[in-house]
Amino acid sequence: MLDLVIRNGLIVDGSGLPGRHGDVAIKAGKVVAVGGRAGDASRVIDATGKVVAPGFIDPHTHYDAQLCFDPYAFPAIEHGVTTVVPGNCSLSLAPLRIDQRDSFSRMFRLIEEMPEAAFDAGVDWRWGEGFGNWLDALAENIALNVAPLVGHSVLRMYVMGPEAQARAATADEIRAMADVLRTCLDAGAVGLSTSFVDIDETYRPVPSRWAAPAELDALSAVLGERDAILQIVHEFYDTELTIARIEQLADLSLRHGITTTLSPLFHSDANHKGVSRVMGAVEAARARGAAVWPQVQTRPIDISFTLDQRSLMLLTMPSWWKVASIRDHADKVAAVADARDALVAEMNSLAQRPNGGLGAGGFVVRDVVHQRNNDLIGRNIDDIARERGTSHGDTLVDLALDEDLGTWFIRANIGHNNSPVVGDLLAHPYVHVGASDGGAHVGSFSTFGDTGYLFSEFVRGTKSLSLEAAVKKITLDPATIWGLKGRGLLAVGNAADVVVFDAEHIGRGPEIASDDFPGDGVRWIRRQEGVDTVVVNGEVTWSAEGGYAPAARAGEIATRS
Repeated sequence: MLDLVIRNGLIVDGSGLPGRHGDVAIKAGKVVAVGGRAGDASRVIDATGKVVAPGFIDPHTHYDAQLCFDPYAFPAIEHGVTTVVPGNCSLSLAPLRIDQRDSFSRMFRLIEEMPEAAFDAGVDWRWGEGFGNWLDALAENIALNVAPLVGHSVLRMYVMGPEAQARAATADEIRAMADVLRTCLDAGAVGLSTSFVDIDETYRPVPSRWAAPAELDALSAVLGERDAILQIVHEFYDTELTIARIEQLADLSLRHGITTTLSPLFHSDANHKGVSRVMGAVEAARARGAAVWPQVQTRPIDISFTLDQRSLMLLTMPSWWKVASIRDHADKVAAVADARDALVAEMNSLAQRPNGGLGAGGFVVRDVVHQRNNDLIGRNIDDIARERGTSHGDTLVDLALDEDLGTWFIRANIGHNNSPVVGDLLAHPYVHVGASDGGAHVGSFSTFGDTGYLFSEFVRGTKSLSLEAAVKKITLDPATIWGLKGRGLLAVGNAADVVVFDAEHIGRGPEIASDDFPGDGVRWIRRQEGVDTVVVNGEVTWSAEGGYAPAARAGEIATRS
């Protein structure tokens, strides 16, 4: 008898070919039949009127820390995601020496905007130092598949210690890094991630940014030996630098026979020619035979912040950053009052920037502490300021002080502000859907919802992609690019990672303030609508009817073929 049969659905198998009606049969965690009428099973799911597709693959996440205390990587699975790639942006939890944990934790918490209490309470470092030990510990308790990257910054720290953020590596140190990278790849890492943009909590460039070109070339040679991938975070805010990075990636790809990917790539009407120029560089690289894949997320970024915690939103405003960095709450409240003039001036300057910045009047009240302020939720700060006869900055500071710094503000829809253009970009054959940043930017960047937004905005909305093409973009395409054999396609013998969804209703769900993280505070999470059931390696892990299956732990470490 079969373990599970999903009956009567529209099978969109990930290949991009037209969907067909029939059953998907599963036994022992594998797909054993696709199409036609399957036999009896211990469990049957009626998918009449629904799409049956491979589980979605999210190639740019930071679930590294969250997976230590949350085996479901909430809310990824309920978005249809069955495989995640953590360790992006040069940061992974291993390999890392014991005496480097504090400095790494500060760096990770800042860049990925995870509250200190949540990180420290949730990450117990039970695996010790090695990458393989971390994967072994992870594999004991995960409900979805994990295809991990090893971070370049961590690799440098492991070999060079504090000097990793002070200088270029010597030839001996580069050889040592190459050896450690081989060990990580042999243990199950799918590739290496590096960053050209990130900074630590003291404003210093992260270790990967101190690497000379020869170092990245030597590490890429190791990736070529092991058929592994290189991920970079490029200078996405500068078209010329982005094009230069694409040319660098093309050279590395051709020299070492590796696949490379860069993220993120955004469209903005403020620089409407930027994306076309970048894609021209990608097309030129591909014409040379290089494997260069830009990652594009489907939805705009929403940036939220509260003065109760540090946010990258505040990083370019020195007075705001200084205040938000104060640990004691009472001292922080006092500092806001003392630094009021500087805070107001910086916020007014930010609000007055042209379209290349956040744009004037961009902040909206997202949530309040006191009931007396409920009528302000959803209102633009500029509108409130006009009513009160005060400036943008004064209004924001007044409200924050009135609520003991607990007010949440949001700037929504940054970048990606022209749906037809973004739809054309997503449909491009060389574009890789990614950069969701799941598990990162807790409370600040609301990027969850990439999968549903792909269908609601660009399949049903602009009609830039067919249903089958959209499914392929987030299943077989990433599985192929990342070398995840046996995933991303509903085919006999492949892993039974399956999502059942309603093509007419899948899309962005409500945003909630979740207190599920350890420690104090909340994080903003975007739920998803239209997903019916998610199966990971043959096990029903989440359903709209029953929620998360308490004992579901069928996730695996998804290594490259």
